[in-house]
Amino acid sequence: MKRILLPAGGAILATGLLAAGLASTAQADSTVSADVLAAQDKAADVLSFWTASNNAAMDKAVAFNPDALEVSKISSGGGYTSDTKPGSTAPIGEEKKVAAKVQNVNLPKTIGKVFFEGRDGKLYWCSGTSIQSQYRNLVATAAHCVYDIGGNDEVVSRWVFVPGYYQKKAPFGVYVGKQAFTHYDFDIYEDFDRDYAFVTVYDGIGGVLNNATKVTFDEYNAASAKGQKTDKKLTEVSDKEYFSAIKDPTKLPYYDIKPGTAKKVTGPDFPGAVVDKREVDQKFYEAQEKAGKVGKGTDFIYGEPVVEQVDEATFKAYSGPGTKAGPDKFGNYTITHYYVQDWYVPGQDTKYYRVDYYVFSHHVKSVGRLGDNVGGQGFAWNQPAGKAIRAFGYPYGPHLDGNKPFTGVTPKWCYGPTAKKALLIPSKKVEEQLSMKCTVTAGFDGGPWLYKYSNAKRLGYVNGVTSLIADVDGNKRYDTITSAYFDGETNVVYQAAAKSWSGKLIP
Repeated sequence: MKRILLPAGGAILATGLLAAGLASTAQADSTVSADVLAAQDKAADVLSFWTASNNAAMDKAVAFNPDALEVSKISSGGGYTSDTKPGSTAPIGEEKKVAAKVQNVNLPKTIGKVFFEGRDGKLYWCSGTSIQSQYRNLVATAAHCVYDIGGNDEVVSRWVFVPGYYQKKAPFGVYVGKQAFTHYDFDIYEDFDRDYAFVTVYDGIGGVLNNATKVTFDEYNAASAKGQKTDKKLTEVSDKEYFSAIKDPTKLPYYDIKPGTAKKVTGPDFPGAVVDKREVDQKFYEAQEKAGKVGKGTDFIYGEPVVEQVDEATFKAYSGPGTKAGPDKFGNYTITHYYVQDWYVPGQDTKYYRVDYYVFSHHVKSVGRLGDNVGGQGFAWNQPAGKAIRAFGYPYGPHLDGNKPFTGVTPKWCYGPTAKKALLIPSKKVEEQLSMKCTVTAGFDGGPWLYKYSNAKRLGYVNGVTSLIADVDGNKRYDTITSAYFDGETNVVYQAAAKSWSGKLIP
């Protein structure tokens, strides 16, 4: 297996919170990097940022697809060298025996979106999954979805995991990241052969966000003075209700009036003006014609008189402003109608309203541990290449040719064997990544590669996470996804994370 040489003395953990039970101190120091994402006194701010205004920030985030992840000169190398014997940790819920009844792909309940703020100040998301751990508080994703890429050795900001995320909804709660664990070689050298991370999260927060509560006028004013979000709703009522209510001075703040406006005569070019055609007698019409307002040579639609041929009975019965003629030598009767038009802005009736006042507030609660709510996938390492894998994630970004077949709204999956030969990508220091055929795009990265996936239980073993998305055949369409090979050192990182406690944000 590949190993990058470390500085003399090895690496020192960023937080000093390495869990007990690792093979040795020397191995731990040269393998695991652990970094704080959000201390408990900062976690509430992270939660508020993402959940404000009905999770508006989540809706604004885009799939993480930096230029630094574009790869070229891809080739296949030799096989993989296992550093220890194969091993695995059972998923949460593995003890339940459920007979498979269908062959459709049932999506894992454990998967969701990882949201974070990059060092460029923009909001992004990747894919991730809940994974088995001692405190049922662990998320597996790609390291580049946790650690800032660009050589500054820092984690991203405002990191949260939202399992089952769908159109601004967090059905199982929002989980703020507490501490991130990855391999030292990724943290320090951005070695994509180690592009994986395990993140401990606080207990989830759920509830009704921005809940609108109806209040009195005085309560509304008090809340507004404190800077709370407020609103008022106008409901149209009859004039009878309005005048009856305002006889009581205490009800005056709860009623409002919008005075009507009279019809305003304008010209044809006035914004919002409409035309009013009306019939007049011949004398009035001729006066308007003399003034240049109607008749030939004007731009008015109804400037010309209209001659209507009628029968004798209609002729005798007509008493309108038009002039009558007939019968002519052919026995025809006619009535000539004269029209003028006014351009005007319509008036508006007076409207009466009842006013209701509202104050918005958060009503949130702890929904408990991540693993208790959605379960957790198992973990496997040093498994042979060439085995069937089912990969999940939320693809969104475009192909290289600009085609964009995915929305990122719902998760997608790929199925097939991993390549037996390791993938070589020199630009990313990749010498032994796994790869499999899959035509997804950005946003899928960080999603789990599940080995021995049970369709009935929706559980399997995380044996990789999507790292890079590549166009191997050069046709400008992504066709291959890659993952770091999970070996014994990956297990050391995983075990350090899996034994770390996080706790609650709300008691």
